[in-house]
Amino acid sequence: MSVAGPTEAAAETAGETAASSDRPPLEVRGLTRKFGKLVAANTVSFSVGRGEVMGFVGPNGAGKTTTMRIVATLDLPDAGDAFVCGHSVVDHPDRVRRQLGFMPDAFGKYPNMDVTEYLDFFARAYGLKGADRRDALDRVLVFTELRKIARKPIDKLSKGMSQRLGLGRILVHDPQVLILDEPAAGLDPRARVELRELIRLLADEMGKTVLISSHILTELTEICDAAAIIEAGRILAHGHVDDLVQKVREGRGTTKSTASVITVRLAGGEDAVEAAARWLAEQPHVSAIERAPGRVEFHYDPEESRRADLLAAMLAAGHRVADFHGRTETLEDAFMAITEGIVQ
Repeated sequence: MSVAGPTEAAAETAGETAASSDRPPLEVRGLTRKFGKLVAANTVSFSVGRGEVMGFVGPNGAGKTTTMRIVATLDLPDAGDAFVCGHSVVDHPDRVRRQLGFMPDAFGKYPNMDVTEYLDFFARAYGLKGADRRDALDRVLVFTELRKIARKPIDKLSKGMSQRLGLGRILVHDPQVLILDEPAAGLDPRARVELRELIRLLADEMGKTVLISSHILTELTEICDAAAIIEAGRILAHGHVDDLVQKVREGRGTTKSTASVITVRLAGGEDAVEAAARWLAEQPHVSAIERAPGRVEFHYDPEESRRADLLAAMLAAGHRVADFHGRTETLEDAFMAITEGIVQ
């Protein structure tokens, strides 16, 4: 059965899209998927708004890919449902596929094809014809910056260019929701930065809704508006990144949003570390003190001038400070605080 072209698809789903316009483009409601005794996804629920990038975070085997495959209509849940632009992945998978693009961690490449032929194959598969297909190919080649290698065989592409091709493949039918499973895996630093910029453009300028999984949490912090943290098939926390980090601070007794993690390296061995930790415990606004070889870490709320005063006081008290620096807590800190390291 052929896939409806963009004009036909728009006419068929216009009423449904209008009816669901006030709903988040991506909703996951109580998804459960079992493989024998293993519960890969256990009542997983979250939603992602229009123009929002949500990081899907969890260790290997946590249930990320299982959940993504169900949303992409490649698997069926044992319970629950997911909705893409208001369409059920269980009841109306054909409608979901028109609105969704899924980029798995590894995707097939057909032999004896160049970049344009590969993208054209998928444009035809989505029923794009004539001028619509040519416009779609031109749009994707420009956005992914693949036009300059449009006639290059796809089996000769670098890893970075291959990922751009994979992204282009899922954009050719102009979906509203994108599911990206470990898109930055194996990329060099420049390619990761460029991919990150493309994802933000898709959300900020084109209004795409993006669910992205990655083990590189520092990168997710930079591109994600929100995050869902999953472990052993269960969602442990979800929401905007700033809110998740704030909950971690509150759990540590640090309530101000400007809190930073301060690391102080000391000369003088472990006795110096212990003496500094005892001194810091007596200072106001200091919390969550942790000792480590050669250094002490703690959370400190006050403004920058007070941080400078604290350093001056440490030096005046005779502590031999070799380095004193702070950083704002990130999604990585939230992940480490919320998860327990459970492996299924």
